[in-house]
Amino acid sequence: MIAPSSLPRLIHQTTRRPLTLVEHEQAFSSSGEVVDALKELEASGLMGRGGAGFPTHRKVELLRSQRSRTKYVVVNAMEGEPASHKDRSLIAANPHLVLDGAEALAAMIGAKHIAVCVAREFSTTINHMERAIHERQRRSQRGPLIELHTPPGRYVAGEESALVHWLDDNQCLPQYRPNRPNVLRIGQGVVLLDNAETCANVGLIARYGAEWFRSLGTPLHPGSLLVSVTGAVSHPTVMEVAAGTPIRQILEAAQADRDPQALLLGGYSGEWISGRNIDLSFDNAALKTVNASVGAGIIFVLPKSGCGIGEIYNIVRWMANESARQCGPCAFGLPSMADDLGLLLAGSKDAGAALRRLNEQASQIDGRGACHHPDGVVRFVRSSLRVFEDDIRAHASGRPCAGARGPRFATVPRLERGDELVWE
Repeated sequence: MIAPSSLPRLIHQTTRRPLTLVEHEQAFSSSGEVVDALKELEASGLMGRGGAGFPTHRKVELLRSQRSRTKYVVVNAMEGEPASHKDRSLIAANPHLVLDGAEALAAMIGAKHIAVCVAREFSTTINHMERAIHERQRRSQRGPLIELHTPPGRYVAGEESALVHWLDDNQCLPQYRPNRPNVLRIGQGVVLLDNAETCANVGLIARYGAEWFRSLGTPLHPGSLLVSVTGAVSHPTVMEVAAGTPIRQILEAAQADRDPQALLLGGYSGEWISGRNIDLSFDNAALKTVNASVGAGIIFVLPKSGCGIGEIYNIVRWMANESARQCGPCAFGLPSMADDLGLLLAGSKDAGAALRRLNEQASQIDGRGACHHPDGVVRFVRSSLRVFEDDIRAHASGRPCAGARGPRFATVPRLERGDELVWE
């Protein structure tokens, strides 16, 4: 069978259920395996799809250089980001593609253990992955041991060091890492961690090679991307697009608002851009011109009728609640920012002072956390202050916008402790 050169690549599904192992092998057969998978991985230019965009081959080379007798591959399918559904969609279509990549990575670094992590709240996704693992085990072929783990589905639990910490001792606490990349460990063993979409791409590259992978995308951002489109859309959806596809084209295909007020890219630790920028290409080089990036492959669409300040307030309040609270920036800084955003939203008499404090707090928090969770919130808030500058000025002067009391478009899970906004 000739390798598929067009879309879909990752979400390749011919049934309403996940592909079985036999169906997967029929759909993704090839004339011959890639001889040097690591060389092809480097040539492919694959960047991690979890948000940071780190070159995947560099992670592999770092782990290959470690002399540890025990090595692990960890597949991060936690997806604690409320605006993202891509990992669940991928596993619902073809969990074997994810496992192909995990096994290829294990072979590259010499790992004998693969840990697949799915949040315990995603019972359907857990069932899909369990069946796929059992199918492979029944073949009794030699290979790494694959185990499924179900950590709690908190936002911070999906942060890579927190996830490895949980696998090591059942605590979802991020580990302080002043320098990156560094080596994560389970006991005395070293860990290579990638998200589910990255692993699926590795599986395809190991099967078809770098030239095939680069037949889609841009020279600097090759391959396809899974994109979660939420907000002002007819239905939240996950799409597979070539990197470099114009945002306008993605919105049209998703039946989203094509004249938005603003777009949030990368999720709740990402960046806002003005709706005037929808003709930009969805790739890092193009988005860098507006201080944004593809991130975790999320486009949240805010219509002109929405209140950006209200969306920002709800998201920051939720992000503050989701922190591990093991350092000052998370325990005190993020709730304080949420409180000031609430004053700003309501047009309180203290809104002007709250706006000044927000700028001060952003500088005080940035880079001082035990992990990068508070940095992500600061990045989100700073882009908000830039994109919604006119609305923020109106709110700060006691004149909230027309949409301030209206519905919210961003999905924010129920908070453990609620608080009501007081309008003055």
